[in-house]
Amino acid sequence: MRKKVGLYFGTFNPIHIGHCVIAQHMLEFTDLEEIWFVVTPHNPHKKKSTLLDDYQRLHMVQLAVDQEYRMKVSNMEFGLPQPSYTALTLAHAAEKYPDIDFALIMGADNLETFHKWQNYEWMLENYSLYVYPRIATDGGNLKDHPKVNITEAPIMQMASTDIRNAIKNGKNVSFMLPEKVWKYIDDCGFYK
Repeated sequence: MRKKVGLYFGTFNPIHIGHCVIAQHMLEFTDLEEIWFVVTPHNPHKKKSTLLDDYQRLHMVQLAVDQEYRMKVSNMEFGLPQPSYTALTLAHAAEKYPDIDFALIMGADNLETFHKWQNYEWMLENYSLYVYPRIATDGGNLKDHPKVNITEAPIMQMASTDIRNAIKNGKNVSFMLPEKVWKYIDDCGFYK
């Protein structure tokens, strides 16, 4: 039987407890057997100049999930063309791991705009989407699609942008980040 793995894409700049809570919920309350955090070098909707180095972000995700054997960290997009497009990554992952049944994890805000993503029809035909709730959206027109699984994950109103800005302004955000991630950020002086 093929293992079912949820791919949780993000720049994770930095990874925070909201990301971790969502991933843990997906493991405990859906049929996903593993979660792979796919660190994106360059999201087409974000400025590359605002991102910490790819390998530093990858390291922070490793620090965040190193105690959970069902959570993995992936740099599979590091060798692909940038900016990173999910459809290309999925095709690459399916070729590299033919015995794994991949699914996408995304917020309802992303589902609402999913029809604007490159090759979204192909992704909907070939992959299940596991969607967690976000404030002010129900996921739009695709929420009733047979490949879309709306989960009742906790609503995490937390953003990496807000965390970076708080650090820049000298605020203590230690409870918003996994402990090892906070220590790494603080020790390295990131986002100041």
